[in-house]
Formats: sequence, C-alpha cells, structure tokens
Amino acid sequence: MQRSTIIVAGGSGKRMGGPIPKQFMLLKGKPLLCWTIEAFHAFDPAMPIIVVLPEAQITIWKALCIGHGFLVEHEVVAGGEERFHSTRNGLAAITGDGVVAVHDGVRPLVSKELIARCFAAAEEHGAAIPVVPITSSVRRVDGGTSEPIDRAELRAVQTPQCFRTDVLRKAFELPYDVAFTDEATLVERTGAMVHLVAGEEHNLKVTTPADLRFAELLLS
Repeated sequence: MQRSTIIVAGGSGKRMGGPIPKQFMLLKGKPLLCWTIEAFHAFDPAMPIIVVLPEAQITIWKALCIGHGFLVEHEVVAGGEERFHSTRNGLAAITGDGVVAVHDGVRPLVSKELIARCFAAAEEHGAAIPVVPITSSVRRVDGGTSEPIDRAELRAVQTPQCFRTDVLRKAFELPYDVAFTDEATLVERTGAMVHLVAGEEHNLKVTTPADLRFAELLLS
C-alpha cells in the first residue's frame, strides 16, 4: 500500500520569544524542520514527503535548504489560514490511494518504530493516532470553580496521525469548524473510528526554548 507523509509547519515562533519561526530554529546546527523531514526519509527513502509552509516562508525555507546543504527530496506546498486548510492543501498534492501520515513539523524526534506502528495501524483500521498517558494531575475549570479529573482516563495526542487516503479525503469534504483541533477530530466527525497506538515520551513538540534545549539534550 502506497505511503505518503504531510509535514505541517505553520508556526510563527511567538512562544519561542523571537522573530524566527520555530520550524526554522537551529537544532544542533541545522533547522529543526530538517530533522523532522529526515526522520520520515529514514523510515522510507522512497516515500513522497509534502511539507506545508506559510506562503511567505517558502522562499526562506528554500534558502535555508541551500545554505545548510539539505538535499532530502520533498515537495513544498503553501498552507492556509488554519491547520485544517494547510493539511487539506497538502492532501491535494498526494495522488493515488494508500495511507498518509500527517505530522507536526516541530516534532523532530519521532522514531522509525513509531512511524511504522502508526502506518500499520492505519492500514488495518483506517485511522490511527499515537497517544501517551498523562502523568500530571489535571482539573476541569468552570468559571471560578474546578474539579479533579481521573488522569487514568486521559491521553495526550501526538503525531504522526495516519489515515487511509479515502478516509481523510472524505473528512476534508466537511466545512471548516473551529472544533477541528487535529485531523483525528475531523475524521471522527464523519463517523469513522480512530485507533489508538502507543506514542513515545520523547516525541515532543518543540514550542518553547526549554523544549528546544531538551531536544538538543536527547540528540546528544
């Protein structure tokens, strides 16, 4: 079954505290997005990789690739106003049927084993996402009151989120809704079931300077 990957990289860098988009910040000497692309290329060098960036950042990214000698083949697609529109634009660049992974551009430490688990589960079940247990205590806040929630019933969602292409294309026929926080939420709106697979603690999403330092530590 044909496999493809859409890497969505639309961050602005606001939480990083600087003007550089977080996907372009250097991680051990090269842009963070390079590490993410390399992770999927290492899993399957022949697999098509679609990178979705804000249109204004595409020229910058191409210059970074030249400057860092980054030669991993990938197609760049302009994103949209929200993640929904960006992923939809990336999906439009994929031809044929098969299974597609949608991954955050700022999750550079995803392992080949996790990618394989997600693809395999999607091939079997139609849709699969990686999740990890929540270790901190959590509370539901309602106005000025709050109540504890049993964390054993909760999971934190990661990427790659993998889907059969027919399942994901059907989901993107729906109109945009602010409630669509990820692709799994969108797919479930069509009535499809989403299978959960074991994620990885180190598959972190780099959104703050502390995350970047931790990623550097893990790579060391």
